Amino acid sequence: MERLNNNFLQKAVLPVEVQGPVANREELPVKVLQFGTGVLLRGLPDYFIDKANRQGVFNGRIVVVKSTSSGKTDSFEEQDGLYTLCVKGIDNGKEVEDISINASIKEVLAASDRWNEILRYAEEPQLRVVISNTTEVGISYDEDDDIMLSPPHSYPGKLLAFLYKRFQRFGNDEEAGMVILPTELISDNGKKLKEVVLRLAKRHQLSATFLNWLEDANHFCNTLVDRIVPGKLPYDEHQKMQERLGYRDELMIMAEPFRLWAIEGKDPKVAEILSFSTVDDGLVISEDITKFKELKLRLLNGTHTFSCGLAVLAGCETVKAAMTDPVLETFVKNLLMEEIVPAVVSRGGIEAREATIFAEKVLDRFRNQSLDHKWINITLNYTSKMEMRNVALIKSFYEAFGVAPELMALGFAAYLRFMKGKRSIDNSYKGYINNKGYYTINDEQASLFEGLWHKEPAQLVETVIYDQRLWKEKLNFPGFKEKVLSYLTLLKDNDVMKVVEDVVNNKTHGQLN
Repeated sequence: MERLNNNFLQKAVLPVEVQGPVANREELPVKVLQFGTGVLLRGLPDYFIDKANRQGVFNGRIVVVKSTSSGKTDSFEEQDGLYTLCVKGIDNGKEVEDISINASIKEVLAASDRWNEILRYAEEPQLRVVISNTTEVGISYDEDDDIMLSPPHSYPGKLLAFLYKRFQRFGNDEEAGMVILPTELISDNGKKLKEVVLRLAKRHQLSATFLNWLEDANHFCNTLVDRIVPGKLPYDEHQKMQERLGYRDELMIMAEPFRLWAIEGKDPKVAEILSFSTVDDGLVISEDITKFKELKLRLLNGTHTFSCGLAVLAGCETVKAAMTDPVLETFVKNLLMEEIVPAVVSRGGIEAREATIFAEKVLDRFRNQSLDHKWINITLNYTSKMEMRNVALIKSFYEAFGVAPELMALGFAAYLRFMKGKRSIDNSYKGYINNKGYYTINDEQASLFEGLWHKEPAQLVETVIYDQRLWKEKLNFPGFKEKVLSYLTLLKDNDVMKVVEDVVNNKTHGQLN
């Protein structure tokens, strides 16, 4: 079987269900510099750019900078930057599959070996966009970095060196400014990247003219990305897909149908430069992306956090498995639609219709049988997630309705029960479920809870509810403590699935029928 590359495509007849690459790809100029070869970038930003090229909108390709020393660029070279993207899952309640050959990448250059070639792209007038995903620690200040190194150590150092080279070529021409789109998963990623780059520039004592151009002509945009891109298909599926497609592809990846790239751009020039933003509803440019952060944090992440402990205690391994179980599926759906959506809408700034649409997309994503999202992984840093994602939801529900949210209270009680663990000889913490075995507790408060579980349940609940160190405030909402205690008692003394079934069927209010 031949390898996917330009030579293969010249003579190949692709299956009808495969979208081949855009025919004029070799003629398209480089318009994007991308730091990172990871699957998220290839499954989201590069997906949008390739889609736009197919529609004759953006008409530009990407040069990718590989900054890390691990891995090689051989596969990208051998495949001429081409790779297959398999989109599989549920969209609007229906199973979908979309297979395309992405041709957005022109070449991948290793910064350690080809830094001078990378810098030469700074002199290309049509290159106006920088995209990055260098992990959360990538946007940090390195006081020992030097932009004259080949290459500089840090991502901000590399970016500053590139921008300074561009300034040397074009001067303070505003039309040479860049739109810079970090996709690192930190809040205000564009703002923080700009702060680090400016700090580096000042430490290097670069000219005031350059500093002014850096600040005024370049747009560092905060962004939010949301798409599950697991990467390579499982080995057997990968082999079957290659047989089906008729070629070998070492870069083939899969992604879920849902996609969101929210970009904060107040200047109209941002949308003008990012013309690929017009081809897909999943890419949004807005003056303020707070709404999109709130939807993701509360409806997607919040639902995960209220549900994960309960699912683990019930012996359910994956999210997709929970969505095939009538009891757990009803809990997740009712929690999301009847409690979290109203709480989010009551906070203001988000309309009921857009919250409901986003929630329906969340349920589609949870039902995706192509994704193995394990509940135990979602419990990582459980306490901090509960504080960051869900305390505000409990508070908002009370402010809107004046009563305890039943399913949120059950989810919180399950969190307390999940945190009942003991330290092992290897210093890890383990919990135990009758007839199901041990599970790992990966939480910064595991030691605290080991001590708290020596108390009676009523004391435990009261201590946790009123601990401002955990929640930044006391969770002394009327009736919440009593509701959590009643559910914790039920979870401790009864079959977890029976408790959940009774609660979602409104058969219990603290007493098992």
